[in-house]
Amino acid sequence: MNRKLLIAAAALAAISVKPALAQVVVNMDQITCQQFLDAPPERQALIASWVGGYFSATKNLNLFELRYAKRNTAVIVKYCKKNKKDSFLSSFLKVAH
Repeated sequence: MNRKLLIAAAALAAISVKPALAQVVVNMDQITCQQFLDAPPERQALIASWVGGYFSATKNLNLFELRYAKRNTAVIVKYCKKNKKDSFLSSFLKVAH
């Protein structure tokens, strides 16, 4: 193959690579109810889903039921509105069923 063509292809490949998205690490023990309430709805859903999975694992459950996830999210939002300084994880484990 033509050497110039290989160099051009390599250069094109190098500049067309998209940078990887930054990873975000969240210590779930440190999220307060206020921080949860201030988060955008998409992030609230993600956090609530993660905590729901954590909660299920503590009970050795391997099922995910959407109705319980929705109910628990509504319950924790109501609780957090009254207890904004509390830990979100502790609050979830206290009020979710």
